[in-house]
Amino acid sequence: MNITPIESQVKILSELWVDYRDQEAFEGLFEYADIAFPLAFAIDYGIVELTDKASAHIQEAFNLFLSAVDAADVGFENVNDILLDDEEDGE
Repeated sequence: MNITPIESQVKILSELWVDYRDQEAFEGLFEYADIAFPLAFAIDYGIVELTDKASAHIQEAFNLFLSAVDAADVGFENVNDILLDDEEDGE
């Protein structure tokens, strides 16, 4: 069960895909969830609507992202909340 609302998950995955898709650190994540990231972008920008099937893809990719950066879902609003929290934990 995610604490972060699905709308925020969409925004976070969309931001991650737009801003970090060229980052080697996330290459495997983007390859595995190759549908979820552009789907999140399309939903975030109102190109397509969020459906139950889309939600399942979004939630799976969001949970994989959190696992990749070793973050617990505490209710995030944007990708920087997650990445900055990860950097602080690494210090």
